[in-house]
Amino acid sequence: MEGLKNLPGVDKLLSFPEIVKLKEEYNESLVKYAIRDTLSYFRKMILNEKIIPETNDIVKRISLIISNITTKSLRNVINATGVVVHTNLGRAPFSDELIAEVSETLRGYSNLEYDLEKGTRGSRNSHITKLLTYLTGAEDVLVVNNNAAALMLMLRTFAKGKEVIVSRGELIEIGGSFRLPDIMAASDCKMVEVGTTNKTKIRDYENAISDETAILFKAHTSNYVIKGFTHEAGLNELVALGKKTGIPVIYDMGSGLLRKTSVKVFGDEPDVKKTLASGVDIVSFSGDKLLGGPQAGIIAGKKKYVSILKKEPMVRALRVGKTTLAFMEAALSYYLDDEILTKKNTIFKMMSKKPEEIRKSAVELQQILSSGYGIDSTIVNGQGQCGGGALPGETIESFALRIDGNFKSNKKKSEFAEKLFYGLLHHQNPVVAILRKGDIYFDLLTIPEDQINKLANIIKDVFNEIS
Repeated sequence: MEGLKNLPGVDKLLSFPEIVKLKEEYNESLVKYAIRDTLSYFRKMILNEKIIPETNDIVKRISLIISNITTKSLRNVINATGVVVHTNLGRAPFSDELIAEVSETLRGYSNLEYDLEKGTRGSRNSHITKLLTYLTGAEDVLVVNNNAAALMLMLRTFAKGKEVIVSRGELIEIGGSFRLPDIMAASDCKMVEVGTTNKTKIRDYENAISDETAILFKAHTSNYVIKGFTHEAGLNELVALGKKTGIPVIYDMGSGLLRKTSVKVFGDEPDVKKTLASGVDIVSFSGDKLLGGPQAGIIAGKKKYVSILKKEPMVRALRVGKTTLAFMEAALSYYLDDEILTKKNTIFKMMSKKPEEIRKSAVELQQILSSGYGIDSTIVNGQGQCGGGALPGETIESFALRIDGNFKSNKKKSEFAEKLFYGLLHHQNPVVAILRKGDIYFDLLTIPEDQINKLANIIKDVFNEIS
């Protein structure tokens, strides 16, 4: 085919001035890889779509491949959405204090699996067990790599091939379309649904119990709210039924609020310490949501159950590394003092902000944009959210800045807002803002004071580029 014959070969491309420059900047092996990948791409295009590329298109794609490989994909992002625990933006943000403490531990070697007192091999779980059991009131704890893993481990260990009773109203779906029924199936359990979507009573559980029932399961509906004519079997009722029948009660708490604090917005959100005090056998929750630590799944509860889990071969595949343990230990230590918690835990710090503090930040950003760069804006009421599958339906009083402009039509205004939104995403220092009904907003709840000047500069760069 004529188009294929016209494609330059690897050796010829290597002699192009633009490619020679790339070879000087990067190693030849990487450049050759990009060339071969590009030629393969255009061969398919020629055969399937009959499109013959220009030489300039070939060189551009080679450069793009090299750029994609050599540029860090995971980058720091300014979160201007007003969602504190943003699932797509890394969930719990780490404070400077937390990172500083952990960097000292991770520099060089550590006693990850070494008992310094005995001079023998130790257990990685021992580093946070005492701290976690103290904070939660649990008899024992186990940490795995996320809460879904925690659920699978518990279900496979205690109910493989057997029945797990769960309310229809609690068949939750977590991020990425992962659903509780799927996790149950993958754990080789038989899920027994009881009650209805809006109403489940304790007698529904009781009537469903059979000789094959292994677990009474409850899930905290942390990412949605069912209102109206509703009823759910209370945890205390399930605990009582579990004691009566000898069937363990497992509670997936999800969001991971360790204990009640001075942060008012947490209100009725169940906390781990109070939940365990109810007598439930095991709870599991995330480390990177309301707890404010790294991604992890924490299992806490009665020793007779947790000790069985620790002996499971699957634990080896689900265990966490030294980085997770170091961040978790530091994050947990803040819970020993409420004042330190609201100062060093970024989630609690943001959610403790007073409306007047947030408005002050909005005014500061507005003044920089106006006096420094001639960009007009309006301060409006914001509705911040906790996010991360926690406190659904609850909003946090906040303030946001809307970028204004003199537009003759709403269409032009909307087009400009969209260009600004995507321009901010594609900036070397990305900003995730709010694009809503033809306007762009920056919610100040999730923007730290020390990022305001930086954010203003980024807005100015993109604003000028698209104006």
